[in-house]
Amino acid sequence: MLVGSIEAGGTKFVCAVGDEDYRVKNQITIPTTTPDETLAAVIEYFQAFDIAALGIASFGPIEIRKNARNYGFITNTPKSGWQNTDVVGRIQEAFSIPISWTTDVNGSAYGEYVLSTLYNEHISSLVYYTVGTGVGAGAVIEGSFLGTEGHPEMGHTFVKRHPHDADFAGICPFHKDCLEGLVSGPTFEARLHQKGEHVTQENPVWDILAYYLAQAVMQTTMIVRPDKIVFGGSVVSEGLLAKIREQFAVMQNNYLQLPPLEQYLTRPHATNNGSATVGNFALGLRELQR
Repeated sequence: MLVGSIEAGGTKFVCAVGDEDYRVKNQITIPTTTPDETLAAVIEYFQAFDIAALGIASFGPIEIRKNARNYGFITNTPKSGWQNTDVVGRIQEAFSIPISWTTDVNGSAYGEYVLSTLYNEHISSLVYYTVGTGVGAGAVIEGSFLGTEGHPEMGHTFVKRHPHDADFAGICPFHKDCLEGLVSGPTFEARLHQKGEHVTQENPVWDILAYYLAQAVMQTTMIVRPDKIVFGGSVVSEGLLAKIREQFAVMQNNYLQLPPLEQYLTRPHATNNGSATVGNFALGLRELQR
């Protein structure tokens, strides 16, 4: 049996076909242009396969409430031309199969939740942060996503400003200095006038980013109490993750008994940004079984 995956991003749609063991059998990348052009290419790709179910993890915001009039839509996204796009409806017209629909970070969170189980980690909850062009997070608790009235927007929580970063206004168009406005990839150019990949590890900006991300870990730990927190995305390297662990340890100050931080704060199991593809396979198969 084959299952499909769509990781719908603002620059590209990664479409894949896999089996019941989450192994990718075929994969393609489709540029994100207009909704009509992109979704037509997605449908054409999957028509070559006899898929039994499909999982979609999309950029957002999206409507996830199944009783909502616009369930399955990308809603008030800043992505030009994609506001109020009925993604699930268009694909459902072409394929009469069960479809799972969630956010891109929820898809990645579920993929890492499944992979952690396959790695015999015996966890029941997980939070996945992605730090790249934007910042987002998804949480899985005993197989279910956190959020009922809508999906979490953990990238838009507020953090205490670093004393050496007080003059930086932040870049979030909605909140200025929320977490995303302070640590996302474009903040390197806003602060330093150079891309993140060109910033040396000795630059103090990494300590500033770690300070903010450690606060995000602190908030998540105190509110959700997950078994582990996974950091994905292009900004978080092993070096930055080590700094996050160090600063979180100082902030947490042994208030809670936690696993060793190398196990609690980790990088993804999936390689090549494949967490959402695994998650979509699993969620599609789960939808099929309902």
